[in-house]
Amino acid sequence: MKHTDATIRRAHKEDAPVLARLINFAGEGIPLWIWRQSAASDEEAFAVGAQRAARDSGGFSYSNAHVAEFDGQVAAMLLGYRLPDPYDTGDLNEVPDVVRPLIELESRAAGSWYLNAIASFEHYRGRGIGSSLMSLALELARKSGATTLSLIVAQENQGAFRLYQREGYTALASRPVIPFPGCAFSGDWVLMTRPVT
Repeated sequence: MKHTDATIRRAHKEDAPVLARLINFAGEGIPLWIWRQSAASDEEAFAVGAQRAARDSGGFSYSNAHVAEFDGQVAAMLLGYRLPDPYDTGDLNEVPDVVRPLIELESRAAGSWYLNAIASFEHYRGRGIGSSLMSLALELARKSGATTLSLIVAQENQGAFRLYQREGYTALASRPVIPFPGCAFSGDWVLMTRPVT
C-alpha cells in the first residue's frame, strides 16, 4: 500500500526492536519507564520492549502494528486494535499508578477501534506519514465493524492534539497525568473519539 512516498505494510516479528523505539515515543516515555522496572540487572530496557513487541498476542504486539517504510527503512508505525466490550479493567490496584488513568480512559471507549500509538522517527516527520497512518486507522476500524475510533493524548502535546482535532476527533473524558521519572507532560490525558464514517 502506497501513501505519499512511503510504503505501508503489516509489521513483522523482526520489526520488534524498532517498534519498541516507536511505541516509547508515542507513549511519552511510559513504556521505557515500565520496561526498566521489569528488566533484569544485566538487561537493557529496550530489549524488554522488543521482547514484548515480538509476542504474537497482546495489545503491544507486532500483530497489531503497521509500519511505514522509506527505502526499506522503518520510518513510522501505527499500533491499533478493537477494544473489548465490555471492557474489564481488572484490579487497578495491581497496575502501576502511572498507567491507571490510561486504563480508566480506555474503558470509556469499550468496543471502539483503539489507536494505541502512532509515531515516526523525527527525521521522517513532515512528509505526510501521520495523515496516511490516520487514514489507515479509519480503514482498519471500518473493517473491524467498530462504529467509533478512539485514542489517548497528553493535552499538553498540542501538536498531536491539533492533528487529532483536524482528523475529526473530539475530547470525551480526561484523567490527570501521574508524573514519573522523565515525564514530559503534566496536566491531563485526554480520551478522544470520532465516528467511523
